[in-house]
Amino acid sequence: MSTSTPHPAPDFRSLFDATLSPLLVLAPDFTIVEVNRAYLTATRTERSIVGRPIFDVFPDNPDDPSADGVANLRRSLRTVVDTGRTDSMPLQRYDIPTSDEGAFAERYWSPVNTPVVDGDGRVTHIIHRVEDVTDFVHLRRVGREQERAVAQAQMRAEGMEIDLFVRAREIREVNEQLSRVNAELDAAGRTLKEEQQAKDRFIATLSHELRNPLAAATAATELLALDLPDGHPALPVLERQLGTLVRMSNDLLDGTRAVTGRLELVRERTDLCSVVHGACADIRGLFGHEDRALDVDLPADPVLVDGDRLRLAQVLTNLLSNALKYTMPGGRTRVRLSTANAAATARAPYGQVRLTVEDDGIGFAPGQSEELFGVFMRAVPAGPSTPEGLGLGLAVARTIVELHGGTITAHSDGPGTGASFTALLPLAPSGAPEPRRTPSARPAPRQLAVLIVEDNTDLATTYRTLLERQGHHVTAVHTGADALTATESHLFDVVLCDLGLPDIDGYAVARAMRSRPHGHKARLIAVSGFSRGSDRGQSTAAGFDAHLAKPLPLADLLELLEGTLPER
Repeated sequence: MSTSTPHPAPDFRSLFDATLSPLLVLAPDFTIVEVNRAYLTATRTERSIVGRPIFDVFPDNPDDPSADGVANLRRSLRTVVDTGRTDSMPLQRYDIPTSDEGAFAERYWSPVNTPVVDGDGRVTHIIHRVEDVTDFVHLRRVGREQERAVAQAQMRAEGMEIDLFVRAREIREVNEQLSRVNAELDAAGRTLKEEQQAKDRFIATLSHELRNPLAAATAATELLALDLPDGHPALPVLERQLGTLVRMSNDLLDGTRAVTGRLELVRERTDLCSVVHGACADIRGLFGHEDRALDVDLPADPVLVDGDRLRLAQVLTNLLSNALKYTMPGGRTRVRLSTANAAATARAPYGQVRLTVEDDGIGFAPGQSEELFGVFMRAVPAGPSTPEGLGLGLAVARTIVELHGGTITAHSDGPGTGASFTALLPLAPSGAPEPRRTPSARPAPRQLAVLIVEDNTDLATTYRTLLERQGHHVTAVHTGADALTATESHLFDVVLCDLGLPDIDGYAVARAMRSRPHGHKARLIAVSGFSRGSDRGQSTAAGFDAHLAKPLPLADLLELLEGTLPER
């Protein structure tokens, strides 16, 4: 039986020396520790270089002012020592000394620097492997010169190649800077988004918190009006000031929606004459109280548009409020609606309607016309007092008009000459507007069993008193749990429920009521200071039949109970 003779252990030094790839072994301080024959041949050196610092043996070519071989190699070696990772360098020009005193030979290399680490992960040596690609570079140059048909393109390529060597460091630094800037931009974008979301939540909450006391004060004022049939001088003051607060609250919320592009429309075929007439009627009392005149010029025939009736009325109300602020006592404002010269356009194939609000107030410099539509922008007041408002009305008006596919502009010949605001809106095809339910179409009043779920006790008490005065049977509770208890033992025709209750929210109350055997019989109405589109969507999903924003006037509340008030 034969036994195999064990192979002798390899002589690693001989293997290293016989390797065809040029190899150099460096200490962490870049002193040459070992070298193989291939490296000595490629660099025209001898073993006497062992023990010397590599950059003493291979300095930069002093005759080449752009030489950066030492800097690039030092950076790569330092990276290997610092990170313990292999670093592959790009194609590198690194001239080598020749036998002639002070002479250098042009050389191009493809270097790779590999760390050797001990058991503790410390770098003990660096293997510097190079490939001499000088002939390759020269052949490419010769080939370019021989190909005359593409000589110009080849010259550009050579320039790019040389520039690549010179700018390698700059490109790396620029890439690092770009990475840092992109990271900073991403972080800033996330921060801005979070700040915008926080601001939106704050504005929505602020609007809700403002509307709760406004709703209670409005209802209490209406209750006073019922108790004082002969009137009282304080009542119109309360009504005007509460109306101002409501408009400011709406402007604050709508201004934020306008800036963030989330203002919503509920479109329907609408007679704009009716919208203008109603808006002017609502605000005419304020003009009379402030000793200003309001003239309205409307065409005899309906002017049909496809738009949001309430938002269009808001545009005119904002323009009239602006005129009221900046017109002196005794001044005059004129509202005109016209379809004359309403040429068709791509966005308005049926022509346009022109809505103009003119006043003889303080006017403005012609160059300021666009600034007036900025957020929180207010002109210099007409008198010594500061005008009311937040400077959001015109910004909201422009957003609403543009959402309808229209435009709005401002004009003045200068300070003291008055101002005019003109909105152009697309006309709808001819045809009757959609019928609207009006108070004249109400059914005969009947007694209803009404449950009020409202944590604001003042508002709950006032609503209860107002509805009881109308002959309804009213129960008021202040928590979601009490509402569910009340609906277990009684059947209600209508449930008016606030959304922001102290224990469970109104959405949960609605879902619980709808899940009961007779839960579908009651009409559930969300009455809340939260009135964004998302809030209305949540209300519908939870089972509410309608979603109304506070403050809710008594007349609207009565129409709602009689089933004739459209949701808005």
